[in-house]
Amino acid sequence: MVKQNKGLIRPYSSLMAAIFRGADILIVGGSLWALTWFLNIPWSDFYTIATFAAMILFILVSEISGLYGSWRFSYLQQEISQVFVTWFWVVFGLLILAYATKTSSIYSRRILLTWIFLTPIFLSFLRVFIRKILHEIRNRGRNTRSVAIIGAGDQATQVAKELERLSWLGINIVGYFDDDFSGGYRPITGDKIEVIGNTMDVVNRAKNNEFDIIFIALPMSYESTISSLVGELSDTTAITYIVPDLFISGLLQTRWGYMGNIPFLSIHDRPFNDIDGWVKRAEDIILASLIFVCISVPMLIIAMLIKLTSTGPVIFKQKRYGLSGDEIRVWKFRTMHVKEDGDHIKQAEKNDARLTKLGKFLRRTSLDELPQFINVIQGKMSIVGPRPHAVAHNEQYRKEIFGYTLRHTIKPGITGWAQVNGWRGETDTLDKMENRVDHDLWYINNWSLLLDFKIIFLTITRGFVGENAY
Repeated sequence: MVKQNKGLIRPYSSLMAAIFRGADILIVGGSLWALTWFLNIPWSDFYTIATFAAMILFILVSEISGLYGSWRFSYLQQEISQVFVTWFWVVFGLLILAYATKTSSIYSRRILLTWIFLTPIFLSFLRVFIRKILHEIRNRGRNTRSVAIIGAGDQATQVAKELERLSWLGINIVGYFDDDFSGGYRPITGDKIEVIGNTMDVVNRAKNNEFDIIFIALPMSYESTISSLVGELSDTTAITYIVPDLFISGLLQTRWGYMGNIPFLSIHDRPFNDIDGWVKRAEDIILASLIFVCISVPMLIIAMLIKLTSTGPVIFKQKRYGLSGDEIRVWKFRTMHVKEDGDHIKQAEKNDARLTKLGKFLRRTSLDELPQFINVIQGKMSIVGPRPHAVAHNEQYRKEIFGYTLRHTIKPGITGWAQVNGWRGETDTLDKMENRVDHDLWYINNWSLLLDFKIIFLTITRGFVGENAY
């Protein structure tokens, strides 16, 4: 085998991983000690016990959550999100221990709250710092990986474009390998990467230890070729990835799973079946309860104004589809003279005669949505998620837009990624609804706790009032 330059860090990756875990543990424990010293709080045996409990819990939870997976193909945002999720469960475990041992009153609340808030920030800063160092090392040509791409079609070029865009990965694309294109062919006009061989060439060179990573980016119609390549490449040390066909990659939550000893590819799945579901629900309960306390007085005022300015109920409950397409009743302040909830519902439009004078203001400012925080507490909705559409509109668009019904693999939300990106209000053309659905599916595929916080922040700063909301 050809001997390769393994880079500066690669031979010590196991040691680096151990050091990284140790640094996290020191931050968890050291930050608590530093806070007691800085705030002049006497250290006691109880703080020692709490420190060791936090360290042990962090070690256990971080392994379960996969916090220390490979960085090379993960985004910093994803890793920081994992940090906050991991820390959330550590704090949750500590609270249970404190409650069970009746020791919560022993600790300084100021110390604990500050520690709970600052620790994930310190852990995140560590990751930013290390990635900056690795980025500089890779810019100097060290700790890089050589990559071969099997295929030269649309899938292969998408892989190449993404790898080139993410320069911090430290990836060196050697070239494309394809049986259908001759050597020297460049799939991307003007790009330096070209076809340098066929599929047998990549296998032979992989057996000669010339590649670190191989992407098989062939259409599904090449099933026999892909199967043969997987068998051949299993006799090499190269890490091999199969890039799904483009029409599969556009589907929701595609991932591998097992039924006994039988592997399967999950195409349509609920994204929040596992620990993420608990985190999402905890986020909804905590935030919705806090928000509801803050908005209870404004809601009472709005309710009285509705009653005084028009006839009819204060709350309008409309049928919508929720999780798994189950029918739910979404609560809103009534903004119209009519109560449409049948098979044919006309969307609100500019200068709509059905709107009350107060209703125009409520819809414009999204204050009519406030009762939906009750839906969130009930468990029917989430704070962040795809906006629920009227049943009649669901039945219409599910026939016209590919993947539309996949919006219902999670709970509908009060606000969402589509809304903070301007896709709210009337959808008088099909392309507007398509854009909204695209944003909803992107959110589902890329969900993280930090993304939810970002959407909530954007909703507060720019999402309440919009020119399309009426």
